[in-house]
Amino acid sequence: MVFKRSVLIVDDSEETREVLTTALERRGLRIFASGRAERGLELAREHHPDLIVLDLEVGDARPGETCSPFAEEARATQVPLVVLGSVRRNERPVVEGEFVPKPYHFGPLVRKIEALLSARGSYARIA
Repeated sequence: MVFKRSVLIVDDSEETREVLTTALERRGLRIFASGRAERGLELAREHHPDLIVLDLEVGDARPGETCSPFAEEARATQVPLVVLGSVRRNERPVVEGEFVPKPYHFGPLVRKIEALLSARGSYARIA
């Protein structure tokens, strides 16, 4: 049995979930995905992914309210957190984890995910 590293994607954009899922599965990663923050947190606690990708704008909550439970989970399990979000010019929101401002391109985002997993010694690219 081949053990796969896993990534949790929490983003209310179905297109983003599909594109990231396809790109990361092609690289040998197991993907868990949700369009809702509550379900994403359940998946994180159930499956213990090796990395979490979280869109700050998922759901109706304020960004801090959305990010805090995931930041706590990531800290408790020592899992990297990649946070996707919109910012105003010259402003970076206060979030824990690696922040990727919107709009972003999927290629650099996937490479960032790979780099974070590699830095933890938990990933060797298959494809």
